[in-house]
Amino acid sequence: MSKSRLCCISVAACAILACSTAANADVAEFYKGKSITITVGYPPGGGYDAYARALTRHMGRHIPGNPTVIMRNMPGAGSLVAANHIYNSAPKDGTVLGMFASSTLFSVKMGETKAQFEMDKFTWIGNMDQTIGTCVVSAASNIKSFQELVTKSAIFGASGPTAVNSIHARGFNALFGTRIQVVNGYPGSTHVLLAMSRGEVQGGCGFALSSLKTTRRQDWESGEIKPIIQTGFEKSDELKGVPHIYDFAKSEDDKKIMHVIYGTHALGRPISGPPGIPADRVEALRDAFNATMADPEFLAEARKQDMPIAPLTGEQTEKFIAQFANYPDAVYDRAIKILEAGEVVNVKLKVIEGAVANVANNVLTVNPSSGKPIKLEVDARETTVTIAGAKSKSSDLKEGMSCRFEYFGENDLAPKADCK
Repeated sequence: MSKSRLCCISVAACAILACSTAANADVAEFYKGKSITITVGYPPGGGYDAYARALTRHMGRHIPGNPTVIMRNMPGAGSLVAANHIYNSAPKDGTVLGMFASSTLFSVKMGETKAQFEMDKFTWIGNMDQTIGTCVVSAASNIKSFQELVTKSAIFGASGPTAVNSIHARGFNALFGTRIQVVNGYPGSTHVLLAMSRGEVQGGCGFALSSLKTTRRQDWESGEIKPIIQTGFEKSDELKGVPHIYDFAKSEDDKKIMHVIYGTHALGRPISGPPGIPADRVEALRDAFNATMADPEFLAEARKQDMPIAPLTGEQTEKFIAQFANYPDAVYDRAIKILEAGEVVNVKLKVIEGAVANVANNVLTVNPSSGKPIKLEVDARETTVTIAGAKSKSSDLKEGMSCRFEYFGENDLAPKADCK
């Protein structure tokens, strides 16, 4: 190789290094003293919440400028509210990221008219876990196997028609002839599990195995909740004896439809931003995500919480989504027909009237005029509060107030409070 060519290569390499260093300096200058918000499409207490909180505790030190990373819960419509917010309202500067369900992302291809985004136009930072999906039943349901649901009716709880816990159950009805009645309206998977423990519903779908082993570990290990079918790309060694959806496929066409309906759930904990984030910040955020996924402190915390980490890079996540975005319309048309919601049945809320006896953070103890005291949960975003006819906040609820609450069940959310 000539000296002149070597010189040119050296100059080019130095130029690339200088540009990279300058880009990192620009990113560090931008993020210095700022905070990044990760918006989660579900309420506190579930798997999405647990994964996002772990990420916020470690990712910041890997981002140039070391910004503070905080979390915001924005539940609603099976995380559709959060997805729409990230895509349309979040600043496009790399200070707001989101985590929402893959079923919500792909709902735009399934005819969801309230989805205000293009699925392949988000800025993808990475995916924390390639989810093993399950449907579970309570021990009290006496349901022993998935096959029983063909001859035995059962009530499954769900968030809403676009949520994965509703989509998966309705898909079983259409594909396999199961007799699952889907009751919508529960804010998230945690509330479905609480409804199962109260005996209001017998089961639910769309549960990530990782979530069951972390947020519901005691119920999982005791057998109070039991998986009856798995919906991941491949059979899991952890679910030996539990059938996989493809075991019931009658044709290759059935498998393609199952791939659309259930395969997207493998994108377990995706992290995204709005379109249009500057390229140097996207690169820095992706690098920081990758570094966090290999960070010994982060991995130690994940192991302690029994949170499986099986990440995809931002580029891999982008490619995964593009694959589904490019499926022929005919595949989605058949899936849409299969998943026609029909009549939407919503959960009927309970009502209690009485005096607020105790307030501890967001948990209220209510003494009814007759019967035992009941503990209810209120939430700043999810509880509509009126006091003396005026719109108020959940933090305004005080001991001694006489109120009427609409609530899901004891120790569960009260979406409405009307007090004097």
